[in-house]
Amino acid sequence: MLLPLLQIKNLSISFNSQNGLRPALNNANIMVNKGETVAIVGESGSGKSITSLSILRLLASPPAQYTKGSILFKRNESAIDLLQAKRKTLESLRGNKIAMIFQEPMTSLNPVLTCGYQVMEAIRAHVKLSYKSAKARTIELFEQVQLPDPEGIFKKYPHQISGGQKQRVMIAMAISCEPELLICDEPTTALDVTVQKNILQIIRALQLEKNMGVIFITHDLGVVAEIADKVVVMYKGNIVEENTTAKLFQFPKHPYTKALLACRPALHPKGQRLPVVSDFMNSDGETLFEKKPTQPGVLQPEKQLNPSILMEVKNLQVHFPTKKSFWGNPVEFTKAVDEVSFNIYVGETLGLVGESGCGKTTLGRALLQLIPATAGNIFYKGNDLTAATSAELKALRKEMQIIFQDPYSSLNPRMTIGEAISEPLRVHGLVKNRREAKEEVVHLLDKVNLLPEHYSRYPHEFSGGQRQRIVIARALAMKPSFIICDESVSALDVSVQAQVLNLLNDLKADFGFTNVFISHDLSVVQYISDRIIVMRKGKIVEMGDAASIYHAPKETYTQQLISAIPKVSIPPIIN
Repeated sequence: MLLPLLQIKNLSISFNSQNGLRPALNNANIMVNKGETVAIVGESGSGKSITSLSILRLLASPPAQYTKGSILFKRNESAIDLLQAKRKTLESLRGNKIAMIFQEPMTSLNPVLTCGYQVMEAIRAHVKLSYKSAKARTIELFEQVQLPDPEGIFKKYPHQISGGQKQRVMIAMAISCEPELLICDEPTTALDVTVQKNILQIIRALQLEKNMGVIFITHDLGVVAEIADKVVVMYKGNIVEENTTAKLFQFPKHPYTKALLACRPALHPKGQRLPVVSDFMNSDGETLFEKKPTQPGVLQPEKQLNPSILMEVKNLQVHFPTKKSFWGNPVEFTKAVDEVSFNIYVGETLGLVGESGCGKTTLGRALLQLIPATAGNIFYKGNDLTAATSAELKALRKEMQIIFQDPYSSLNPRMTIGEAISEPLRVHGLVKNRREAKEEVVHLLDKVNLLPEHYSRYPHEFSGGQRQRIVIARALAMKPSFIICDESVSALDVSVQAQVLNLLNDLKADFGFTNVFISHDLSVVQYISDRIIVMRKGKIVEMGDAASIYHAPKETYTQQLISAIPKVSIPPIIN
């Protein structure tokens, strides 16, 4: 028997703007029962996060206005309307009976407090425990979410741990008081597939043990198929489809749902253009035409690479000191990259995968000498970058670019995107004046499917997918021959991800650059890469063509990574 836990009834939310109230959520109805997982899917701006934040009344009001509806939370035999609840009641529920895992852990954690203290603070706010007991409980939670060295991370500040580790600290904090309702807003986006699998198992185990209700917001349809009992699909502030997971995946009705199911990279062989939402429906949500069923990608023959070597890496080491002697000399090191050797061929896309902390991002930055090498050599077009002077490296910056993982933090919030893209052009003297710079920027914006009027806007005025296109345009401004993409699509919704992957393939065909694609999403890496390198603990464990690594891995570690990928077991019927 299903017991209601949370009921969102006819909820409508608007935001104040210069042109009056702007609707953001329209007449939403969602029911969550005890012990049930309800997944909410949809692209950026669809209203997913607004819905989840409204449950705990975390939307700033103003500008947010709850124009209609109610949110009923069942407590014992009665129900509380959270929209009418007093502040003291809400404070007793937040983090205790209703907990939330936020999407961006870096902005959710206090940078001046240790990770352990912040989790302890959450526990002691709701449970009467001594400092010693709360500390023991916190370390136990860190072990539960599989953080390495729980006692060490207890003492560390957020900036001292990786993005995936910060996400696990947030998850530990959310489950610390064993809530009745857990709201997960993209909780596994920044995590590797093996860690993601473990975290999902932890949430599932806690749910079964405590009969907890879960709202799970994600863009990963594989995760949805694996954990959700029911799926709610949102588009432009409206719920366009709702069904049990099995029925929704097998018999999608709305064209937007069909688009989400069809555009996953795992369903398409390398080189095939990914479907996007505009292939299924127009901006008004009307069906354009029906597409035929999409079959999973098949093993492709190995591509014949250009034999010319662009970059040769020999015995590369990057070590970071972790402990110093009394005199200040390093005595212990973390070997982030340890005796790594490989070649990068002209025109290829080389995928780089591995768990958080394996050294893939450090390796990517070391290739551009953004992080100095401890030992070894990096030969770019025959020149050893590890021995290059600052002036020589500056000259090479025109040819070597990087697209960072978080586009928002890599853009200056005080500069318009036009200024951000034109800045490297002016620094390297590639344009004569500002007029010429603006013409080049407008041309680049067009290349990444943005409009000329976007030139004068600031980063906060764009969606995540648009910001990703902006940093791609900035990287292309120098017409580089070598680009490193560091988790450049990991945080994007599946529909936006398809657009960016198509864009990268188009731009590579136009500009002919060589690309290192770093990601923890093996299905994406397999789709876009010619070859794949698998890293673990600073070393290369396997290397080969993409199809062979993905479909027939030889090493046990690679097999574990592949097996941990959430699989959509029900083939979508797109007709």
